[in-house]
Amino acid sequence: MNSHDPAPSAQSAALAGSAASAEERNARVAVTIFPLLILGGGAIALFMPTAFTGLAPAINPLLGVIMFGMGLTLTPPDFAVIAKRPIPVVIGVVAQYLVMPLLGLLVASVLGLPAALAAGVILVGCCPGGTASNVVSYLAKGDVALSVAMTTVSTLLAPVLTPLLTLWLAGQYLPVDAGSMAWSIVQIVLIPVALGLAARLLLPGLVAKALPVLPWISVVAITLVVMAVVGLSAEAIFSAGLLVLLAVVLHNGLGYAVGYGAARLFKLPVRARRTTSVEVGMQNSGLAAGLARTHMTPEAALPAAIFSVWHNVSGALLAAYWRRRGLADAEDNTAVAGVAS
Repeated sequence: MNSHDPAPSAQSAALAGSAASAEERNARVAVTIFPLLILGGGAIALFMPTAFTGLAPAINPLLGVIMFGMGLTLTPPDFAVIAKRPIPVVIGVVAQYLVMPLLGLLVASVLGLPAALAAGVILVGCCPGGTASNVVSYLAKGDVALSVAMTTVSTLLAPVLTPLLTLWLAGQYLPVDAGSMAWSIVQIVLIPVALGLAARLLLPGLVAKALPVLPWISVVAITLVVMAVVGLSAEAIFSAGLLVLLAVVLHNGLGYAVGYGAARLFKLPVRARRTTSVEVGMQNSGLAAGLARTHMTPEAALPAAIFSVWHNVSGALLAAYWRRRGLADAEDNTAVAGVAS
């Protein structure tokens, strides 16, 4: 075949176009199905609470399954991003643990939430970034590698920072045993993530086959967590649900806005701004629900349960908006790309 024959190039372009179309279809499915499953599960549990209260003992094991899945998805390049691009990672993680806890305290104070609900809102803010943030960053055309790095670092810091921040900010509302909470986070988060990493290294072939179904396993697990917490808190939802929903919407929305603003202030590229916004706004609210149930009260878990539903819905909407917009707003993306390199 003549080396100038355009057929190979055309064929490659067609294959690339087909792959892009498949990816777009998968993105549309993810951005629609994920929040609908969680929203539907929460609604069912709200109106059939007794059917799901028996799931309470399974909350922490289910969270462990989610974190084990996170460990399975991590690879050495994910950790290399932290070393190669420390500035954006540090900005995101500092914003995560500075902005969201203080916003939680602000929202709780402004709305005059009862003690248990205030503590629950603050606890959500003190938790690390949620694993769903990586999917939302991808759907939003953000920086996925940076998203994974931020989630990883904030998760690894959680056993220290989450209990200390919760004690500092929420201790005025409810007693907080920071030591017990730290040990719970080690059991729920660090050990499963470490086991997942080990499995990825020791059984790469088996893990590779399992990777396509991991997002769905995580969604099912978090849906069951939401159903358990909602079932246990149904009465409180009917009595204070609108107030808690308002608190959650404000907390989540302000997190997105302040996260994006912080990244813009430090002149990060637009992809990194989107990722920082998502990482700050989307919390590991499933972990917050488990910690609240174990170390606080059932009512304190209510903000986390509603946050679990709402941030998936808001994240999907934000991702859909940014995906349609593309990177048209990246007027200085190339000019400051060096910050992230």
